[in-house]
Amino acid sequence: MRFSTLIGILLGLAAILGAFYMEGGSFSKLILPAPLLIVIGGTLMAGLASSSWKVFSKILILIGKCFFPPRLNKQKIALQIIEYSLLTRKFGMLTLEDKLVKAENLYLKKFFQIGLDGGDGETLTENYEMEVEGITMRHGENISLFNKLGGLSPTMGIIGTVLGLITTMGAAAENADADALIANIAVAFLATLWGIALANVVWIPIADKLQTIHNDEMDVLTMIYNGAKSVFTGDSPLVVISKLSSSYPLSEQAQFQRTAKSFADKQRKLLKTDK
Repeated sequence: MRFSTLIGILLGLAAILGAFYMEGGSFSKLILPAPLLIVIGGTLMAGLASSSWKVFSKILILIGKCFFPPRLNKQKIALQIIEYSLLTRKFGMLTLEDKLVKAENLYLKKFFQIGLDGGDGETLTENYEMEVEGITMRHGENISLFNKLGGLSPTMGIIGTVLGLITTMGAAAENADADALIANIAVAFLATLWGIALANVVWIPIADKLQTIHNDEMDVLTMIYNGAKSVFTGDSPLVVISKLSSSYPLSEQAQFQRTAKSFADKQRKLLKTDK
């Protein structure tokens, strides 16, 4: 589900707030500026201190990407590769020049452009390995940021609680009202609550979702690489289909192969008609 992270976070927070309300609490006592400032502000600033501004400045973009992840139409890309295989086998690699202009996936363009520029399978492999290394490093930095926030948030909550307790104990030394002291202790523990809640409902799930997005992108990238390499080496469309199907779970490979073979048959008929 595309919006699963957003829905999960909202329902998770709703469950916490709802349980608190069912226990007789009120939202006005739960959502207080001071504990939230310590937990959220302290966590973000500690995250900035432990990361680079280049990575930290993208935090809102990364959260948005996590809530609304990019659509990767894997089957559409696979069928494009099969079409390229049919065209290059019949007319040669140069026939892809116009097709690549219309390709939506940038890596599909880049990898097949290597063939148009005269590159071979070895050149393609070198480019693929460099892309994998670069993507893994960039995405790893982004994921690491949110994992750090997930680790820092509970600590900031404890710091907020300790500060609240220090204030409460100071008031107790001045013989403050007992009811007021109890209320202050309850407020102090709000920081710990929010620190743990935000870590486990927001920061860590976002890190995990970014990892999932990374894995999906790498899966498609590897499929494009395997397909392009198969086309470069002159494999038949059926062999290309077989190699592309390996990027799917075993339970889905047969269905993909049926769809791909049907698509290839239609494309062959179109090529004969055009001729």
